[in-house]
Amino acid sequence: MPVLEETGQIQIHTENIFPIIKKAVYSGHEVFLRELVSNGVDAISKRRMAAMGGDCSEGQEGEIQIRIDRDAKTLTISDNGIGMTADEVKRYINQVAFSSAEDFLEKYKQEDDAIIGHFGLGFYSSFMVARQVELVSLSARDGSEAVRWSCDGSPNFSLESAERSEPGTDVILHLMEEELEYIEPSRIRTLITTYCDFLPVAVQLEGETVNKREAPWRRSPRELKDDDYIELYRYLYPFQGDPLLWVHLNTDYPYNLQGILYFPRSSGRADWEKGEIRLYCNQVFVSDSIKEVVPRYLLPLRGVIDSPDIPLNVSRSALQTDRRVRSIGGFVAKKVGDRLKQLHRDEPKRYAEIWESLAPFIKIGAMEDEKFADQVADLVLFGTTAPAAESPSSDTDDNAAAEATALDPIPTDGKTYTTLSGYRSRLTAGNDKRILYCTDEAGQAGALALWRSQGAEVLLADTFIDTQFIPWLEHRHEELKFQRVDAELDDSLKEQESELADADGKDASEKLRDLFRSALNDDRVTIQVQALKGDSAPAALILLPEQMRRINDMGALMEQRLPGLPDHHVLVINRRHRLVEGLLKLSAGAVLTSPAAAASSPSQQLSSDLSRHIYELARLAVGGLEPNQLAGFQQRSGDLMGRLMERGL
Repeated sequence: MPVLEETGQIQIHTENIFPIIKKAVYSGHEVFLRELVSNGVDAISKRRMAAMGGDCSEGQEGEIQIRIDRDAKTLTISDNGIGMTADEVKRYINQVAFSSAEDFLEKYKQEDDAIIGHFGLGFYSSFMVARQVELVSLSARDGSEAVRWSCDGSPNFSLESAERSEPGTDVILHLMEEELEYIEPSRIRTLITTYCDFLPVAVQLEGETVNKREAPWRRSPRELKDDDYIELYRYLYPFQGDPLLWVHLNTDYPYNLQGILYFPRSSGRADWEKGEIRLYCNQVFVSDSIKEVVPRYLLPLRGVIDSPDIPLNVSRSALQTDRRVRSIGGFVAKKVGDRLKQLHRDEPKRYAEIWESLAPFIKIGAMEDEKFADQVADLVLFGTTAPAAESPSSDTDDNAAAEATALDPIPTDGKTYTTLSGYRSRLTAGNDKRILYCTDEAGQAGALALWRSQGAEVLLADTFIDTQFIPWLEHRHEELKFQRVDAELDDSLKEQESELADADGKDASEKLRDLFRSALNDDRVTIQVQALKGDSAPAALILLPEQMRRINDMGALMEQRLPGLPDHHVLVINRRHRLVEGLLKLSAGAVLTSPAAAASSPSQQLSSDLSRHIYELARLAVGGLEPNQLAGFQQRSGDLMGRLMERGL
């Protein structure tokens, strides 16, 4: 039998592929292990398929062995796959332009997700860390002989006969001095769990299987229980608590894609730029940044997307954005929307209980994606001041589940929720186009109490994103008027009382208006005097006209600061309040002493200071006093109380 011995030059067909330049294709050296293990799994899959076609022996169960030789400074990756003949080594290793997996698939005329190696260049990643690479391979086809291929990274190679007892391939890396971290078992173990954890073939290091092997997302949802989903989440994201819900992705047309996406519990540190979803290609980890695949509003979701049809660059280290990627993003968004609709329909109370964590995804998604907005139009919840609807009894009849769908408002332990459509269904004729909302229950407490005292239902839009979401909703529903509770007061909140004028021709409202205008001396503050209904109505409250406030909020958003009290606002004085009635009597007493001396009298000064105090109380209620103004307010308040006590008031 002749001994094989040959030398030559590797043929690189630049017209078919990118030139192979050592250390230029891949962004990170560590991915060499991913590529070589993937090639081994590919070879095992090829052997199984070829055995089914009767072309070779089936052999034992496939496995990848990784061996470390510290003395020789070598790392060996071995598989018991289909192996290669000398001609195949020449074709698949030397002539890099041709992809073995593509030729193999063409021969067997079937697509199989297990064929990983169709990227073609994986083997050459080994030269990023090795000064010399040896390949010893024995084909599983009958009558084959083992061959050894060796190359030092130059275009020169050697190919000769070798000894190998079982079919398969050894890739022996003679590591560079600066890459000796890869003879550390802990380093290799980390790379296996990072890149190869869910490959279906056992990857062994020093005789121990390191990877998990099973990828739950590749199984049918019917085969998985809740515990299976939760177990995967805990493994991928340890110490993060359990997920709120999950979405199982599974489609083979018009592209092949599987995955499981999780809604995490709100932690306040969601990544809206890079994301935490992991991208796999045939169970091989590719990247943890997939902002090109899923819409931005879904990036803070967690989980796995696995698809061989997402176009990657030649090194599988970056995504290539094209129409298919955008289509996949739309598919993922639709599946997420469908899952949310299902939960809202079947378990409305649970949906409401986790709403605060779901809200950012849904609201941002609706504002950024018109199709997604249509999907979730009836899924957006708001806190409401309306009493909760009674849940249907679970044993009433078979329609209990259907009745639960219509449950609105939805009660939870801490809050009652409603949808926009549910809120509108409870509006009275004549007011069915006005949507009352509150963004700060404490800061808008006075106005909120007024509306509630008259039986008005108010939506609670109290998150930061609502400053953008409410205007978006109003634009989407042009027939509706969204009005914050402190924007204006309608006649239903006011007593319609006639007032008598005094000898000067002024009624109480005019006198109070003059008093406050003189005390404040600020033309930017519009002063109104009203008789407000209800014992809980405050002495004064500040109103912010809707358009003026929105302009102020938008300016604050652009300047990345919290919105403060606009300089131009409305001060409403409640003339029915005891404090205001007392102020009016005090002011009248000062005028009676001597009109000429009224301006300088202690009573008039006290009236002026008390007027300013009432105004500052109204500002304080809406957060309108800056921290540096609070000290002066406290000092003036103490002084004012002392002077009132001296007068026995």
